[in-house]
Amino acid sequence: MRQPVLTVIWVLFGLLLSGMAAAHSAAVDVTDGWQYRWGDSPFNEQGKPLWAEEQQPQAWADIGFPSNPPDRGDYTNVWYRVTLPGGDWNDPVLYIYSVDLIVEVYFQGEQIYHYGTFDANGQGKFEGWPWHAIDLPPNFAGQPLYFRVFSDYSDIGLWGEVQILDREDLYVSIIKNSIESLVVAGFSGLIALLALVFALVQSERRSFATVALFSFSVGAMLVAESQAGLLILYAPLFWDYIAAGSYFMIPVAMALLLSQWLTNTRPMVMDWIWKLHLVYVLAALGAALAGLVNLSETFPVFDAMFAVTTGILFVSVLRRWRTVNTEQRLVIAGYAVLAVLLMIDMAVAHSLLPWGRVPVNLGALAFSLAIVAISLAHYGRTQQAIRQLNQSLEHKVSERTERLEQLARQEQVRSRQLMLENERTGYLNDLIAELQDCRNLKEGYAIWAKRLPRLCGPLRGQAYVRLEQDAGFMRIAQWGSPMDEMALAAETLVSVPPPSQLGAAAGDALNYPWCFHLCLHNQDGGRFVAGLVLLEEPLAPGDGDADYNSAQLFLSLEQAMQKTSITLSTLGLRQELERLSYEDSLTGLKNRRFFEELLNHEVASARRSELPLSLLIIDIDLFKRFNDRYGHPAGDAALKAVAKVLMDGVRDSDVVCRLGGEEFVVLMPGSSNHPTLDRAELLRRSVSELTLDYDGSVLETLTISVGVATWPETTEAIDQLFQVADQALYRAKQNGRNCVSAA
Repeated sequence: MRQPVLTVIWVLFGLLLSGMAAAHSAAVDVTDGWQYRWGDSPFNEQGKPLWAEEQQPQAWADIGFPSNPPDRGDYTNVWYRVTLPGGDWNDPVLYIYSVDLIVEVYFQGEQIYHYGTFDANGQGKFEGWPWHAIDLPPNFAGQPLYFRVFSDYSDIGLWGEVQILDREDLYVSIIKNSIESLVVAGFSGLIALLALVFALVQSERRSFATVALFSFSVGAMLVAESQAGLLILYAPLFWDYIAAGSYFMIPVAMALLLSQWLTNTRPMVMDWIWKLHLVYVLAALGAALAGLVNLSETFPVFDAMFAVTTGILFVSVLRRWRTVNTEQRLVIAGYAVLAVLLMIDMAVAHSLLPWGRVPVNLGALAFSLAIVAISLAHYGRTQQAIRQLNQSLEHKVSERTERLEQLARQEQVRSRQLMLENERTGYLNDLIAELQDCRNLKEGYAIWAKRLPRLCGPLRGQAYVRLEQDAGFMRIAQWGSPMDEMALAAETLVSVPPPSQLGAAAGDALNYPWCFHLCLHNQDGGRFVAGLVLLEEPLAPGDGDADYNSAQLFLSLEQAMQKTSITLSTLGLRQELERLSYEDSLTGLKNRRFFEELLNHEVASARRSELPLSLLIIDIDLFKRFNDRYGHPAGDAALKAVAKVLMDGVRDSDVVCRLGGEEFVVLMPGSSNHPTLDRAELLRRSVSELTLDYDGSVLETLTISVGVATWPETTEAIDQLFQVADQALYRAKQNGRNCVSAA
């Protein structure tokens, strides 16, 4: 009967599975190079585990497979690490059959996956035994991967298979490995349904009801333990409760059935066995649901009970073998096959035998086929029963095909997300190009703020910046509807909120936005937070937006902020270099280079506006003699003092520059000749009245000579303004110094 049941499935799925698998590289088993370390790693302030960053090879020990290292003692935490092999995959994932009990995975100090929640003590609760598909970053080949594991169960670590393969191949493999169990489970379900129908219309109601209970328990166990169940409903703990309840009920049903069949010799041991197991089912599941024990802790006790009571059951049956008929013997034989396979699976689960996939579904199939054979012999409806079963199986195939189509649609959604991500990347590249063309940080901030709404779409948000490290943050952009729920939505911010971390518990971030830092480098080589972006959190899975991938969006925005930080840091350093190239290091005034560029600009501006433009050229009289008498340090102090007098004595619109040595210039846009002469005389008098005090001694008084030129009053050739003022300075020197001379 097994052949007709499975032939339909393999005909429909064989071509599909083989075609999909041929397009990708084969799976690679990660079996070599594993190491372990008992205990739990400390974490730094950024939440990164120190064990994943420290170079202490002597602290790690080799192990053949990352499960149950020696010398466990009282340890409930262990770390494993392995260097990942390379390969040619399109969408690589690390597949783990199961983990005892919860796990976090770190790559280059960053958490890339977790199942279960670790508390502050590095412990947590059992949350099921699912299979795991861990997304691998592009540069994983040859890099170590770290696993943080907690388990207060008898086993600790990874279990079963550990492979690297394409995500699509993983799904295909899971469906391929699960389809037989699902079909057998459906078959067992049909047997249970038929038995219930017979229990309603036939005289042997109790026997048929017990057969229905047994078949239903076996079918539920196969579905719950099938990996494909998580593709339909990702609720690991729910499936584990179904698996536990159905698994625990199997000896109840079988012992109850045998006690009914052996009525003539009715051994009390049968009654005790099914009652004992029934009490355990209720007590174990009730205690687990009430939180008194972890569900995982109920399995070892049951396994021990099952091994003992199964032995007692078969010994009791063999002693009364002659009293059971052929049909009952067939059912007992089917149960024996299932019990042996369950025993082998139990031994594998407790590491008594090496890991391998135990075909428990074959035992369930053997029992189901025995029931079918008995049903056919009793009621003679062979053809009708086969047609009904085939129709039911075709319906199951249709449902599974629909599930595969659903997976294909999900893959289309993923492709759409990749397309949107590519569009975001292109827009980010355009933003970087614009920032590179900016002249200063202020202009860069403006462009950044203008582009943020589209870059961060579809999330609402706000942006803050500060130009200096010790200043407060000012909001420069806000987009989307008002963000009343954001705790930091203020016009200004004084403190720096911490950046958001991917993988933080949902409760920790409740009613708070995502926060990204814009960090700039300063000229001292340090870094400071120059900008903040506060965004609303996207919808959580199940809130109605199936196309939304918050983790991918978070990483994309984080990368965008990092690239923007690098570009703006470069812009800021370039701005600082330009400032230093235009500034005189001694006096703090603008230098000759700046003056020459400014003079060209002001000459062009004066021509367009037809407003006057005046220029003063100032020279300190007999400064060489001053230097020779008092020394160059005193001379430098004198230059600084004169520069300060000049800066204090001009208008806000005037610019004072040092040409070099003891020579200065003052460029005065919009100033006519007479006000300019008055300003020059004021500067001359202020310098002559300056008292120079250096190293506790009063130095001799300095004087200056000033040459003045004004366009268009004293010269009509504006391009010759500097030469005319220089000639006027020469005449001032000839006139005895300490005077102002106009062109």
